[in-house]
Amino acid sequence: MVLPAKAYAVCPVCTIAVGAGLGLSRYLGIDDSITGVWAGGLMVSVSLWTVNWLKGKNFKFLRKLKERDVTLISFAFWVSITYPPLFWAGIIGHPFNTILGIDKLVFGSIIGVVAFLLGVFADEKVRKIKGRQLFQFQKVLFPVISLIIFSLVLYFYGGYLYKIQ
Repeated sequence: MVLPAKAYAVCPVCTIAVGAGLGLSRYLGIDDSITGVWAGGLMVSVSLWTVNWLKGKNFKFLRKLKERDVTLISFAFWVSITYPPLFWAGIIGHPFNTILGIDKLVFGSIIGVVAFLLGVFADEKVRKIKGRQLFQFQKVLFPVISLIIFSLVLYFYGGYLYKIQ
């Protein structure tokens, strides 16, 4: 399972940027798999942001849990309040809206989670190697660019996944 050993700080600007990308893609009628990439990225961003907020509050019951567990609980919480309403609204669960037998939005969300985490890890790795950030808003741009790259790959090559079914 790909999970961070610790929760990395994700700034509110990054969360807003990912959320704006999600809203824009739905407004423009972009395929659900690509919208899902941004939804998955947003869930990871909000989850890590929630963990940082909870750490700042210094709740006693959280001291007993490992940071990885708090991150998993936070992610499970955000997934549980995101997907059921989408299912009830009929956005998720249509039998013809699938890739490899998985709903397009869910498939894209899985890709988005991986893409966002790769962007966060790339930022952390660059900071560790160089000892500093390379440019302003690097922490924002690495995850967002990662989501853009995965969205473009899915947009241009995702059609091949429909044929595999």
